[in-house]
Amino acid sequence: MTSNKKRTRLKTLANLCSRSIIGFFFFKSLAVILLSVPFPMIETIINKLELPFMAGLNAEGEPVFESLHAELLDNGTNRIRLLKSPLLARNLAAGDILRVINPSTADYELERRSGNLCIRLFRKNDLKDLEQFLTSAIERLGGSLDLHAERALVYSIHISLGFGAIEALLNRAKEKFSETVWYYGNVYDPEDGITPLDWWLEFDNQE
Repeated sequence: MTSNKKRTRLKTLANLCSRSIIGFFFFKSLAVILLSVPFPMIETIINKLELPFMAGLNAEGEPVFESLHAELLDNGTNRIRLLKSPLLARNLAAGDILRVINPSTADYELERRSGNLCIRLFRKNDLKDLEQFLTSAIERLGGSLDLHAERALVYSIHISLGFGAIEALLNRAKEKFSETVWYYGNVYDPEDGITPLDWWLEFDNQE
């Protein structure tokens, strides 16, 4: 690639990034990637972001962050849509729309929920059989496997299916595969872990 073409691409990228606090935050890392891809793809790629979200505190009381993939919806308002449900970050699920306040401090405002439940499963033993059993069942219900880690699985599934049907499936998996536990990631208040958030009532009223 010639120097002139590189400068042109960087200028285009800088213009795109300057419209958004998100773009500015990721300018350096994106520049390296975008210089190697076809020019027409630049604006498409810049709309796909990886942002830090608060996941908790370590033993020293310092914040721990989880990187989540998101789609930039609007440069002007810094609105994003989460592409996958998180493993550790709380009160979020795939499809949720947020406004980015400050990505460097993981400061976001939840604007609209997608209606998806974030479901996390953990198992000490091998996950292969559990994943095969559960993923096929959840996909038949319209859900998706968002993360397959060494000892954890994360799924997204819409609340319209009802808590009863979803929990029956998860409990069958728990009984079938020993030492399996599951949790909701966005059903209870992160502050106490027991108070229902009740956001799903809005979706019940829409039906």
